[in-house]
Amino acid sequence: MLLSDRPPVLGTRGSPLAMAQARMAARALETAHGWEPGTVEIRPFKTTGDKIQDRPLAEVGGKGLWTKELDQYLLNGDTDFSVHSMKDVESVRPPELNIAAMLPRADVRDRLIGAPSIAALSQGARVGTSSPRRAAQLLRMRPDLQVESIRGNVATRLAKVERGEVDATLLAAAGLDRLGIKAGHAVEPGVMLPAPAQAAIGCECRTDDTALRELLSAINDGGTCAAVAAERALSRALGGSCHSPVAALALQEGDGRIWLRAEILSTDGAEQVAGEVRFTPEQGEEAAEALARELLDRAPQSVRQLFAA
Repeated sequence: MLLSDRPPVLGTRGSPLAMAQARMAARALETAHGWEPGTVEIRPFKTTGDKIQDRPLAEVGGKGLWTKELDQYLLNGDTDFSVHSMKDVESVRPPELNIAAMLPRADVRDRLIGAPSIAALSQGARVGTSSPRRAAQLLRMRPDLQVESIRGNVATRLAKVERGEVDATLLAAAGLDRLGIKAGHAVEPGVMLPAPAQAAIGCECRTDDTALRELLSAINDGGTCAAVAAERALSRALGGSCHSPVAALALQEGDGRIWLRAEILSTDGAEQVAGEVRFTPEQGEEAAEALARELLDRAPQSVRQLFAA
């Protein structure tokens, strides 16, 4: 059944990656309900985060710059649901909005562009990234590296390496795969834990839109939802901002339990605190919050000051 006898309208950012993810969500919804391809209307918008390209988003408002316009279109009824990269969604969301579904998670790893491994980077190599997490992790392993802030979409950042503006960069493997780009060398989670919720695509609608929430439930991947919920609960409990170097990865194990690993770092990577916990999905929020408290309790001031919890 369509939404009130009309196709649902999907709001998304207009970047190539965002559009690829929107099409994935639309196709999943159409397939789940037996709708004709193209039934879901995809409506792209340019967000503040897309418009600001000359400095890190952490300096001008953080993750909300990716979502605030989409949220407003959704709350105004201009769209029926939004599709997001979950790692770009604030861990605290307005109560009027509900993450109703997540697609099956893709490759959670980062890929290094410009060298076969972090160890293989030349002494003093310039690595471009606007991610405090990636910068801190790189500097922890290789204090000799020069980390330079770069912004732009995937193609723009790849071009900066190609032109020699930086020697290397790190990009999410999932994003490259979704764009059909075969580039770079995977960095295993044992070397660099990813960002919380990396590689997960979420569908968000109005909380009071029960009809659409039911339609979206058909494409929700329970394992992804439980893992990402735990990572986001950890982020909330830490109280970090876009300036806070934090990494987390939750995996569902064979016995149904979830294994959550996390680390928080100082900006320069000199200090790091890591921990892990295993729990049932029902214990997710409580266990993630407990791990966050433990990490902060063990953290030196150089790390703790980056978190507001």
